[in-house]
Amino acid sequence: MPETRIRLIAPSGYPHDRAAMTRGVQRLRAAGCRVDGLEVLERSEQRYAGSDAERAADLNALATMDELPDIALAIRGGYGATRLLAQLHYDALRERLGDRHAVLVGHSDFTALQLALHAKSGLTTFSGPMLGADFGAEALSKFTWRQFWDTVRASAAQVEWTAAPDARLDVEGPLWGGNLAVLCSLIGTPYFPGTDGRGIDGGILFVEDVGEPPFRIERLLYQLHLSGVLGRQHALLLGNFSQCRPSAYDNGYDLADSFAQIRRASGVPVLGGLPIGHEPDKLTLPFGAPARLQVAGGRAQLSFSGYPHLPLQS
Repeated sequence: MPETRIRLIAPSGYPHDRAAMTRGVQRLRAAGCRVDGLEVLERSEQRYAGSDAERAADLNALATMDELPDIALAIRGGYGATRLLAQLHYDALRERLGDRHAVLVGHSDFTALQLALHAKSGLTTFSGPMLGADFGAEALSKFTWRQFWDTVRASAAQVEWTAAPDARLDVEGPLWGGNLAVLCSLIGTPYFPGTDGRGIDGGILFVEDVGEPPFRIERLLYQLHLSGVLGRQHALLLGNFSQCRPSAYDNGYDLADSFAQIRRASGVPVLGGLPIGHEPDKLTLPFGAPARLQVAGGRAQLSFSGYPHLPLQS
């Protein structure tokens, strides 16, 4: 199998856990990957992995470099990607990457880039693991590692998880989503997908978040609902909502209550249990790829195809 070329990009926070970054690089090299762009691990400016110009250049370079990487891998999330959106060379990125198999992957704050690249360049990227917290974790998730490589090395993939016993659904549409707070922050801007900035029509939307109490999660979901984004979707898939705990003031109001409320308010099928988000086990999902969601007998199956992938091996 030829060497997989990985280029590190740092669009958000600086690499505060250097040990994790080192482990991630070592694991990728042990798996037969060439890892470039290590200089981004040396950058920091306040809470960011370098200046806005430096971090935007990581992405814009993909439009001009002589040899494209197989994978452009975000080192971590945090915050900072939104500051770059007006500096990206969308036309050049579309021209260079539109018919290539380059895999751009990250999650959390990376959602801002995924939204903008799809809205302005029509590119399909991946919600998935990052260098530090995932590939560099002290205990590497075999699930995350295996599912990542199985997805990006194939032209189509499917995943399954446990669903409610009485749930029934069979829908098709573009798969898209990511971090709920980041996604909602771009509604109504030129960097949000959809011809009128109100989301991808007939989509299968997935969301996750971390550190937000249940009432804030409900408020964000209501923003999707009241803006018209949610009503255009065939289904809403709920990932992990880590550390999203109620306070004493909430009198028992929890995530289950907020999810039940958005089901009632929107009328859109809402399905939980999707393994994405800020937990060790996470799927790699192609943002913008055609997908089919089938739910029956207590199992949910999500299949997708037509996304960038590493060259198939004979």
